[in-house]
Amino acid sequence: MSPSPSRSYDPRTFKALTFHDAVNRFREGTDSPRAYLERCIEMIKEREPIVKAFVALNESGARAASDESTVRWKAGRPLSAIDGMPIGIKDLLETKDMPTQMGCEAFRGNFPKRDNAAVWALREAGAVILGKTATAELGGSHPPATTNPFDPARTAGGSSSGSAAAVGARMIPAAIGTQVGGSIIRPAAFCGNFALKPTQGGINRGERQATSMSTHGVHAGSIEDMWQVTIEIAERAGGDRGCLGLFGPRQSPAAQKPERLIVLETAGWEQLDARSKSAFETLLNSIQGAGIQLLRRADNPLVEKLEQAIADAASICNAITGWENRWYQRNLVNERPDGISERAKNALAKAEAMTVGDYRTALIDREAAQACYSAVVPLADAVIMLSSPGPAPLWAGDQPGKPLLSRPTGDPVFNFPSSMLFAPSVTVPLMAVQDMPLGAQVMGQPQEDARTTAMARWLVENLAPSVGG
Repeated sequence: MSPSPSRSYDPRTFKALTFHDAVNRFREGTDSPRAYLERCIEMIKEREPIVKAFVALNESGARAASDESTVRWKAGRPLSAIDGMPIGIKDLLETKDMPTQMGCEAFRGNFPKRDNAAVWALREAGAVILGKTATAELGGSHPPATTNPFDPARTAGGSSSGSAAAVGARMIPAAIGTQVGGSIIRPAAFCGNFALKPTQGGINRGERQATSMSTHGVHAGSIEDMWQVTIEIAERAGGDRGCLGLFGPRQSPAAQKPERLIVLETAGWEQLDARSKSAFETLLNSIQGAGIQLLRRADNPLVEKLEQAIADAASICNAITGWENRWYQRNLVNERPDGISERAKNALAKAEAMTVGDYRTALIDREAAQACYSAVVPLADAVIMLSSPGPAPLWAGDQPGKPLLSRPTGDPVFNFPSSMLFAPSVTVPLMAVQDMPLGAQVMGQPQEDARTTAMARWLVENLAPSVGG
């Protein structure tokens, strides 16, 4: 069967691949983790030639793990609610049974043969680690070959490109991504996924703790699977060093209706196209129609102060991350100058032009924004905003002789706020524009991952999706 080159998206009818609703069949014996895995592998064979979500697959290891899971379910002794779930791992995270090449030529053949803390926790929970998903180079902006599952002429987003695309293409029910600026929420929104970018430090990053805003997070085809994967990791591996880690119930939080939501425009509002703005306003009207009060920047000075504090979030986040990465990336360029893209070298040059004072100023600006965010706690239950400035943009690749695009995987302007505020954010596929997914994100206060998920779930279960032209 040859894959279709383009598949239009409608959130009212699209059926994502889910796992939580299969476990009853496992218990009853009408289905099994091994049979579920084989269906995933068949879908990968069908879609992967065009989507290019994976850089490595371990089918034999996955089959062995799914057979062990099948035995446990038959005996009524699953290790967890995700026992037998096929999962993809972003190729920034180490896996003992597959290479970790980070989308970077300098790391071609890198095979440390050890597991990241989150990967270890997933195996302990019985999950089936099926493959490594494509990442933008070193988690930055230089894109992999991955295409959008609904239109191969468009990007899948980045840097968690393959994780988002594999879930959106119904290859797997869940995948692990990472975010420093917008690398979980934006690609998930582009590919019609649910995704959680947790409170900073909520999930143990294992070996990947070099930068102060990096987080692990989960892409999934349902909010139930998204939460279940997250909590199974958190309860085993905990949070980052020195952090309490993510809290919450053992199952997906029940839907919780918010009373008031703050609508954040962010710096991306002015560049938003008319169709995407209209789709979001239609969604906001539905929220108000459900009896939820919305507060915007003109309604309260504290909201306006927050908008001002995050207006320069992109440059603040880029400065902090660039400075924190500069020595490791400089060493890599010195060792393997031909193994690093020009796009990454350009970003390194900007970081190396910074001073210690520049870094300190960015940290102070970040702290000031976090204080403004704390100040709005009495005003509302959470924030709602777009997950991206429109649907996934077209991307035909770099053109010889022309300047490199700075953001070929899309603009993270709507994602920098949650990263700099250390706040949990859940994106939900509640809109479509031009037959492509467009996400809305609910952002909560730090440590309120479960409550944020509960409010996002309420919106999904009670509002009709907004579909624009």
